[in-house]
Amino acid sequence: MIRILSDSTCDLSEELLKRYEIKIIPLNIVLDGKSYEDGRDITPDKIYAWADENKTVPKTAACAPGRVKEIFDKYLQRGEEIICFSLSKSMSSTYDIMRAVARETGAENKISIIDSQSLSTGVGLQVIAAAEMAQSGMKRDEIVEEVKKLRARVSASFVVDTLTYLHRGGRCSGISALLGTTLRLHPQINVIGGKMSPGQKYRGKMHKVVGEYAQDQTAEMRKARKNHVFITHSGCDQKMIDAALEQVKALDYFDEIHITRAGGVISSHCGPGTLGVLYIRGE
Repeated sequence: MIRILSDSTCDLSEELLKRYEIKIIPLNIVLDGKSYEDGRDITPDKIYAWADENKTVPKTAACAPGRVKEIFDKYLQRGEEIICFSLSKSMSSTYDIMRAVARETGAENKISIIDSQSLSTGVGLQVIAAAEMAQSGMKRDEIVEEVKKLRARVSASFVVDTLTYLHRGGRCSGISALLGTTLRLHPQINVIGGKMSPGQKYRGKMHKVVGEYAQDQTAEMRKARKNHVFITHSGCDQKMIDAALEQVKALDYFDEIHITRAGGVISSHCGPGTLGVLYIRGE
């Protein structure tokens, strides 16, 4: 059996994790010197409350090596092979930690670590694709090869309500320049080659921005893989979610439209009021 694992930034719902038997390795959020496991010990809303109170953004940390080893050992002892996904290695040391732990297990020939070159459900799309291939009976090496082909076709982008979190987090080049504008901008952030950078810039109230952003994706979505599309948000009101959902539903194209909320690590870096439409582009 092939076990599919991912770090917690894949932002997949409990329903999808259960459906595909995907197991999660948590990253960590650090508040006041105390570390919390993403998705287990703390919620995004508590993170936002702490950030508002302290006028800063929380720190995040890669998964703990001991935690990775514990989870790897569990499935290796069952005789399973492992494919494990990390968020982009340019944004976190998680990939390197997973690789190091795989070597330490002495079972490196049974473990494949994949740098998703993405984040949030940009990772999740790859995780689901791997799980579907595993369910179809494909071998581990075959799955890894196919995932590496499709990861460059993952469309991972989002629009943000506030630039403060991205700016303070320092992981998105070009954000500092936007802070100096007198206009209220809501940039589209694109993940390309594993790195974030600002793209199209929108103005106005966020439900209007989200509708325009989703509308701008429609031509590309019509040529995307049909099976899954994600509307992923970091805590948005229903009006914003509906603005994106209306555009995606109007295509009458995707087999499944998933609405998911980002976990603690992603929320810590993008802040509240962030929303993305994510899918795999067609070949």
